[in-house]
Amino acid sequence: MRLVINGTPQDFSQLSTVQDLLNALGFGEKPVVVELNQRALFPREVATTTVAEGDVIEVVQITAGG
Repeated sequence: MRLVINGTPQDFSQLSTVQDLLNALGFGEKPVVVELNQRALFPREVATTTVAEGDVIEVVQITAGG
């Protein structure tokens, strides 16, 4: 399946949900904000929202600092 991740086309296999994608990208349980096809997802939606061929996804990791 080809997805566009942060502006870069990438190929994936065995993905079903956004959480699967985050795991494949190495984010796992890290705090992130996800936008799927220009729609921001609530954290509770990540595990149940499915991905499809051609989806455009933006992932931003939340970091704290001073």
